[in-house]
Amino acid sequence: MNQRTIKRPVEVVGIGLHKGEPIKLRLEPLGVDAGIVFYREDLALSIPLKPSSVIDTKMATVIGSEKGFISTIEHFLSAIYAYGIDNLRVVVNGNEMPIMDGSASSFCLLLDEAGITTQEAAKKIIRVKQPVEVREGEKFVRLEPSEEVTFDFEIAFDHPAIGRQSQKYQFGTYNFISDIARARTFGFARDIQYLQSINLALGASLNNAIGLDDEKILNPEGLRFANEFVRHKILDAMGDLMVMGHNVLGAYSSFAGSHKLNHELTVKLLSDTANYEMVALNQVQSRAFARSFA
Repeated sequence: MNQRTIKRPVEVVGIGLHKGEPIKLRLEPLGVDAGIVFYREDLALSIPLKPSSVIDTKMATVIGSEKGFISTIEHFLSAIYAYGIDNLRVVVNGNEMPIMDGSASSFCLLLDEAGITTQEAAKKIIRVKQPVEVREGEKFVRLEPSEEVTFDFEIAFDHPAIGRQSQKYQFGTYNFISDIARARTFGFARDIQYLQSINLALGASLNNAIGLDDEKILNPEGLRFANEFVRHKILDAMGDLMVMGHNVLGAYSSFAGSHKLNHELTVKLLSDTANYEMVALNQVQSRAFARSFA
């Protein structure tokens, strides 16, 4: 399997979660081995996609530097992971990605509109060679060697609408679209009210998130999946792993994982070549992995 980019530039405008202002997103094809590069059009600033570019993980995954940043990249990156995109320029005219409907569905539609094309170079992936884990109390995230790409996630919230949920997902582009991409982010009304009081989450609404009060879900349409909350956590994890710039061949598992722990996991994985190797996908014996992008 060879590297991938998009066939043609595409763009869309959506609301930014925190500023509540329109954000224009434009995707442009890039050549072989260029990687995923984010670009702040308003600052003429390029930000390469790699773990060392991550500057914040408190509420979202944020990349940048003292010169400028781009927030909430993980939903978009989960779609890039699922479509196997290797080379792409991601242009925005503000400091955050548009939130769209709070899931990855709109980004999948945008990639479908752009079309996918293969390039004249082998696709490179990160193969996990030995288990790597990050823990914080009872919370953990882990990557282990595997000939299949799986995500096994469990969450536990002291809330009657969430409780304890789990989901195991075997990676594939089509089942990402049907089983994971539509899962929306979620937030608690009390937290949103506080954030808006300090001029954050100004774009948050029931149109781009699952809202909850202390007892129930506030969205009139209800949930898209019975366990939509944990499915969205898998979506986040896929996007956070894509910060490494390559698809990963390995098994991911987590209990109550977060952007922070996912970032620490990528840093730990790449800190020692005993943990991983960068290989061409056509050198890997896992035919199932290659077929998952078909």
